[in-house]
Amino acid sequence: MESIFGEPPSSSPLGSSPSPQQPVEDSPLVLTHTDSSGQANMVDVSPKEDSKRVAIASCRVLLGQKVFNLVASNEISKGDVLTVAKIAGITGAKQTSNLIPLCHNINLSHVRVDLTLNEEDSSVVIEGEATTSGKTGVEMEALSAVAIAGLTVYDMCKAASKDICITDVCLQHKSGGKSGSWARN
Repeated sequence: MESIFGEPPSSSPLGSSPSPQQPVEDSPLVLTHTDSSGQANMVDVSPKEDSKRVAIASCRVLLGQKVFNLVASNEISKGDVLTVAKIAGITGAKQTSNLIPLCHNINLSHVRVDLTLNEEDSSVVIEGEATTSGKTGVEMEALSAVAIAGLTVYDMCKAASKDICITDVCLQHKSGGKSGSWARN
């Protein structure tokens, strides 16, 4: 990465690390979606073995008390926010390769999107899970699911407030493939 960005990668401020079950190898870090000259490149996954792959991502939509109360009582004029956002998140996972140019088109075997109202901070907590059996992971599909669900919550509630904030979009867990399992601490 130094040859592309001019400096080594910094440690993650989120404190993520490989799962203790997986040894950390002393291999150089490389960007897999760039070629030797730094040009964008879709990864060739044909030599990889099929394996079950699962990824879980999450995000939070900060609504504010007024909008939170409207969502909780199902009084948003556009309809049932949580149900529509769930369906949008599932659709988002299925459309990931159309939205992110270098993602492979993956046959998903399962997508789960859960939205939970959190009274403590007047938010919607969103968790998404994507599963496949194939040659490449489903992290982007899980991340797309929660991001699209969060954007849908915003869209459905924006008439009541423009102060809504989608935050903390991140991968929580992944398993399968050559790199094995990883979980956020």
